[in-house]
Amino acid sequence: MGSDAKVYTLAEVSAHNTPKDCWLVVNGKVYDVTKFLEDHPGGDDVLLSSTAKDATDDFEDVGHSTTARAMMDEYYIGEIDTATIPEKVKYTAPSQPHYNQDKTSEFIIKLLQFLVPLAILGLAVAVRIYTKSE
Repeated sequence: MGSDAKVYTLAEVSAHNTPKDCWLVVNGKVYDVTKFLEDHPGGDDVLLSSTAKDATDDFEDVGHSTTARAMMDEYYIGEIDTATIPEKVKYTAPSQPHYNQDKTSEFIIKLLQFLVPLAILGLAVAVRIYTKSE
């Protein structure tokens, strides 16, 4: 694992993505995990789905034991050329025009608080006038 380690590009590593030939990139290191596929506690699908990319986040999210981390040494085959790994782009929501929904609903509520009782009063007066005249 020294400076004489073979350096692979992501394209080279990506070509190894089958159950018979499976390489992973974790923490800048390249691992040939083909022989470990059958023994992996999470199943081979988990490893195969992490090929052709930087699998560091996938690996860290699971929370592997120190024993699992130590086992990785026997599958180490080289380093990844970090320049070949695409930069992660942080998601930014598209900008939208400012719209304050709270103010609008507040206004509508105040308007209704005024108009509804007024309408009821008007209806009561109309009914009273209509029934009195008969």
